[in-house]
Amino acid sequence: MAPCSEEKQKVAEICQILLERGYLKSTEGNVSVRIQNEPVFAITPSNYDYVLMQVDDICVLDFDLNPKEGKRKPSIESAMHAAVYQTRPDVHAIIHTHQPYASALGIMNKPIPHLFDEQVRFLGRSVEIIPYAPSGTSFLKKNVQKKIKSGNNAFILQNHGVLVFGVDTQRAIHNMALLEKCALVYLLAVLSDEKVSRIPLAVREIAFSKLRADEKKFAAVD
Repeated sequence: MAPCSEEKQKVAEICQILLERGYLKSTEGNVSVRIQNEPVFAITPSNYDYVLMQVDDICVLDFDLNPKEGKRKPSIESAMHAAVYQTRPDVHAIIHTHQPYASALGIMNKPIPHLFDEQVRFLGRSVEIIPYAPSGTSFLKKNVQKKIKSGNNAFILQNHGVLVFGVDTQRAIHNMALLEKCALVYLLAVLSDEKVSRIPLAVREIAFSKLRADEKKFAAVD
C-alpha cells in the first residue's frame, strides 16, 4: 500500500476548518477520508486535541481496523466509519461532530423533515435519527449501518451528535454546515409552536433523484 499522506492531509485540513468555524472543540468528534480504490481510510486519533493535531497524528486503518499508518490510537468510532465506507461506496469523507443545534434535536428525538430544496438535494429526503447506542460499540455500528442504506447524507445520532457524509471533503464540510442551518431553523420553528411547512413531495423526489445520481457517479471502485 502506497503512503496515504494526501488523505491524512485532507483529514487534518477538515479538522482545522471545523475548528476555526467552531464545529469541533477539544477532542470531541472525529473525521475520516477514504483512500481511493483500497479498503483503507485515514481517521483522527482518539482523545487528542485538534489544536495540537498534525498530519503525522492521523491514523490509517483498513476496514477490519488493522493499523496501516500512525502511532497514535485511532478514534473510538473507527468501526462506525469503516461500516459507512463498506456500506456506502459513494462516501469519501465522514464528519462526526457534537454541533449544538442538531444535537438539541437529537435529545428531543426529532428528525428534520424535507424543509428546503437544497437540504434534500445534498442531505437526503429527511435527516433521520439513528437510535442511541454507547460510543464505540458494535451496537452503534449496527444502528448506523442499518440507517445509512437510505442514501441520505446526514443523520442525527440520538444523544450523541451528528454524522455527515460527502463525495469529497468539501462536500462533507458543506453538508455539515447545511445540516446545522436546517437544524437551527427547524428548532426555532418547533419551539414557536407554529405549523411547520414542507416542500412538496414531488419537488422532494426530484431533488433526491439528483442526489442519488451523484451517489452512483461517485461510488468508489473497490
